[in-house]
Amino acid sequence: MSKQFDVVVIGGGPGGYIAAIRAAQLGFNVACIDEWKNAKGGPALGGTCTNTGCIPSKALLQSSEHYEQAGHHFADHGIEVKGLSLDLGKMIGRKDTVVKQNNDGVLYLFKKNKITFFHGRGSFAAAKDGVYEIRVAGAAEEVISGKHIIVATGSNARTLAGAPFDEETILSNDGALRMAVVPAKLGLIGSGVIGLEMGSVWRRLGAEVTVLEGLSTFLGAVDQQIAKEAHKAFVKQGLKIELGVKVGEIKPSKKGVAVAYTNAKGEALTLEVDKLIISIGRVANTIGLAPEAVGLVLDERGAIVVDGECKTNLPNIWAIGDVVRGPMLAHKAEEEGVAVAERIAGQHGHVNFNTIPWVIYTNPEIAWVGQTEEELKAAGRAYKAGTFPFLANGRARALGDTTGMVKMLADAATDEILGVHIVGPMASELIAECVVAMEFRASSEDIARICHAHPSLSEATKEAALAVDKRTLNF
Repeated sequence: MSKQFDVVVIGGGPGGYIAAIRAAQLGFNVACIDEWKNAKGGPALGGTCTNTGCIPSKALLQSSEHYEQAGHHFADHGIEVKGLSLDLGKMIGRKDTVVKQNNDGVLYLFKKNKITFFHGRGSFAAAKDGVYEIRVAGAAEEVISGKHIIVATGSNARTLAGAPFDEETILSNDGALRMAVVPAKLGLIGSGVIGLEMGSVWRRLGAEVTVLEGLSTFLGAVDQQIAKEAHKAFVKQGLKIELGVKVGEIKPSKKGVAVAYTNAKGEALTLEVDKLIISIGRVANTIGLAPEAVGLVLDERGAIVVDGECKTNLPNIWAIGDVVRGPMLAHKAEEEGVAVAERIAGQHGHVNFNTIPWVIYTNPEIAWVGQTEEELKAAGRAYKAGTFPFLANGRARALGDTTGMVKMLADAATDEILGVHIVGPMASELIAECVVAMEFRASSEDIARICHAHPSLSEATKEAALAVDKRTLNF
């Protein structure tokens, strides 16, 4: 007889492991299945985020930022560095250590919360007597059963036709995080979050980086005033960004890989690079899930179809995170995981898509929540806008990092905050105040009236709120 559980979670990434923990906290007997392996073949919980995404990329971004600061900016502070050199192996090793610490942290949390962990690939086997049988293909195949199933299998990097990933020359986010040598020339197809972050890492370490983007606008989902400020900063740093291109044949060359493309002017060109990173988005991962075994419905993109509460077409089967609709963000998956566990317990789990923050961890960082100015115009909503530059912020001057601004958008009649957009130092941290404000439907006046510590970067948020009413104090 198979092992039986109240809740079985398929996938141990941010959505899956958080769902498992919350379900266990609520008193359920919980199992989680995950197949990620570390270099030694052991479990590597945390999904794409921990293993080849959020965590390792931030580790390399931090290390490469230290390297760039030491080589180009410490002198401004009276710190002379002689004989600066790069030990890339040690840098990658530090990144791997950070990843392992996170992997081990999730395993500890499973033990702490008495969650049964199965190391292998989970797939649907059958539905019998109100429970679902799940096959676990690991070191030894076994079948377990659960009354409630939460699918949290995440996503995979989208491939480009004619250019499959070999993770040696043509790289996904995985290969981009573990290059053994800094390439002299690096190409990037796609200027989204992954592309810009990886491009920033390797540019700082010495690569000549060229970004090819099919869209004619830079960071089309970002408020365009903020996007233009970011574009200007990236170009100044040395990133070569070509917009409105049409990529053609990609083939091996003597140096590495050659990318034929047509630029925005219609000129046929070829980009020769040592390595090519393709970051054109991600696709829902249902490989090997066997949804047909129980009749689970997928959409035309291969994502699992769910309603607003993450319910699928089948009773007691739920799906969360990258494998369903909505933004592919780790924190969105976590919120859905908590909400689903609480719904299973008869509670009212809640996820507000309108206040999910977005962050790009480049330098300058880009972060936003709510609607952009372009979206408000398209919706015909009357609004007021206020901006404040970090150039006029005392803490930013002391840091030596005054690029960017805070922009706040508020309803013209009620003053409710509709969106906040930041490009500049520590934008990823500054956005949290704005998320809280929007969750409580605060007005720009509320933020303007709150005392902010001096000197702090958060004062720029207060000043942007003041600017909505055209009464900034320091600009």
